[in-house]
Amino acid sequence: MAKAILVKGKEKRVQYGHPWIFRSDIDEIVGEFNAGDVVDVYSKRNKFLGRGYINPKSQITIRMLTYEHEDINRDFLYRRIRDAWEYRKKVADPNSCRVVFAESDFLPGLIVDKFADYLVIQTLTLGIDRYKSEIVDILDEIIKPAGMFERNDAPVRELEGLDQRKGFLKGKFGTLVEMEENGIKFMVDVENGQKTGYFLDQKENRAALKPFVKGAKVLDCFTHIGSFALHSARYGASEVLGIDISEHAVELATNNARINGLDSNCRFETANTFDKLREFYDSGESFDVIILDPPAFAKSRSALEGAVRGYKEINLRAMKIINRGGFLITCSCSHHVSPDLFMDIIYDAAVDSKRKIRQIEFRSQAKDHPILLASEETQYLKCAILQVI
Repeated sequence: MAKAILVKGKEKRVQYGHPWIFRSDIDEIVGEFNAGDVVDVYSKRNKFLGRGYINPKSQITIRMLTYEHEDINRDFLYRRIRDAWEYRKKVADPNSCRVVFAESDFLPGLIVDKFADYLVIQTLTLGIDRYKSEIVDILDEIIKPAGMFERNDAPVRELEGLDQRKGFLKGKFGTLVEMEENGIKFMVDVENGQKTGYFLDQKENRAALKPFVKGAKVLDCFTHIGSFALHSARYGASEVLGIDISEHAVELATNNARINGLDSNCRFETANTFDKLREFYDSGESFDVIILDPPAFAKSRSALEGAVRGYKEINLRAMKIINRGGFLITCSCSHHVSPDLFMDIIYDAAVDSKRKIRQIEFRSQAKDHPILLASEETQYLKCAILQVI
């Protein structure tokens, strides 16, 4: 096994539990290896720090798998996946949840989502992709799903020297899968939907809507397949409009409203949220509750400045059309936007919109997306529930 020796002083982050080692952190590599191999990691003083898989093509050159002297084999993977599944059975509804959350479950690069009896899998790095067949076998043994689908059509794989692909890993089944969240049914497109087909990380935040939407006129922006909108309708909203730029998502959302018997007071429209918020302001239309759950505006640190402008604009425009005493539920899934920065953006938007806001609650991702304290990157979702005066 090759041995990666870190630059003096760079071992501290590893010792504190951060799973990433960047190219600039490595002083030298002793021994031969192939991209994707597991290597030992040592400090400059020759202290063993752990083992991880290596890919010289990636800026994150080594991703740590263990801090112990242990073999990385099928038994290792089995223990990691078993522990992840046992945790989900304690803290989440195992019918539909994230089973494996990459670094937070000490399996960097691996995402596994469960929608009813089906699993959707992403192996986003070369090191974890090499174990894909073993991972599929282990998931089949532990969870016994009816089928498994691969959503490795993520562009990030190309940075690892991997191709983009998707397809069946176990069985052949209709890829429009019915799942249930908080008592509401959703048809999830695991083949062509965003990411793995559905955003499970907002499950608890959607349930938190209940006290704020009863009898309210609700606007759900970036609705995707109607998750926040349908929760609002189920919790007693008088009228709900969901908007999304994707026609495919709107079609699924409309169908999801129908199968839940919520289509009488919940409708969907294909529209650009930025344009639609401006249109509502110009026409004088207002809402009691507005939900903003946009995609990540800052996928890299270089995009942060533009993301700040985008978050400020949608929040400002939303505040201008919320009835006094109404509520804004606003989210960011960009991990480059810290909680403090996000709240600063919201406050700036409130000042410019000449509205006063009160923070009711500040939430994060669901418990099946645990946060590894040593890795701030695993804390990415912000959800603020605010009253607009």
